[in-house]
Amino acid sequence: MFQGSMVALVTPMLDDGTVDDAALAELIEFHVEAGTDAIVAVGTTGESATLTVPEHARVIKQTIELVNKRIPVIAGTGANSTFEAIELTSRAREAGADACLLVTPYYNKPTQEGLFQHFKAIAEAVDIPQILYNVPGRTAVDMQPATTARLSALSNIIGIKEAHGTVERIRQLIDACVDDFMVVTGDDATAMESMLAGAHGDISVTANVVPREMHLMCKAAIAGDRATAESIEARIGDLHRDLFHESNPIPVKWALHAMGRIGSGIRLPLTPLASEYHEVLTLALKKAGALS
Repeated sequence: MFQGSMVALVTPMLDDGTVDDAALAELIEFHVEAGTDAIVAVGTTGESATLTVPEHARVIKQTIELVNKRIPVIAGTGANSTFEAIELTSRAREAGADACLLVTPYYNKPTQEGLFQHFKAIAEAVDIPQILYNVPGRTAVDMQPATTARLSALSNIIGIKEAHGTVERIRQLIDACVDDFMVVTGDDATAMESMLAGAHGDISVTANVVPREMHLMCKAAIAGDRATAESIEARIGDLHRDLFHESNPIPVKWALHAMGRIGSGIRLPLTPLASEYHEVLTLALKKAGALS
């Protein structure tokens, strides 16, 4: 079972958009030392939509090798083509990933039955633990709890990252799915309340910049320690808002660049963070202790 603060890791890039291998290695050490509970490699925050399939597979393989079994690595292998998702998931399994994260197919807007058949096909094709990912704000499709419940009965579909953005959806999934099914949130703004309500953890954007604080907040919330979780949230909570003033991962890559952790590279059609948001994000980073 995966739990706690699982970082949706950015893919660092040089100014020309090529993957920055040295910065990737440094980011991984940053997270291991800070107590991050798992790394999600090349999820949607990792710009999976603009990496080629060979690049995608290579970054997953590099991450697994650099982590070297110190913490779990979950490979982002979702796609809006079932065949492509199977290929990426197969490559992640061969590379030694601990699990795969599969986003709902975007743009083509499958029906609930289409979603079920898509994930069922991947589960049957590749023998690796698989985590579903529902993020309707980015994909234009919302996988309903009843569909997730059906999928939870498949042996190697072990959980869901739910980014619907409401604690009520988290509760619905916990109630609907099989008993050992893992429900984690993918919405930092509601993560604390979701874990206090029974979620197993948070696959987090905010953890990119404050990994130790997110680890400690998640640990407290999962244990039911509201007071400790709230005291940490009071310092870092502005980041949950200010890292989303423009489309993810634009703000978080800017923040990491401001912190000196990565270069400024980002791939079109995404562009660098607009200057009007620099001051507010800088203030949030300073409040959280990520910048002096």
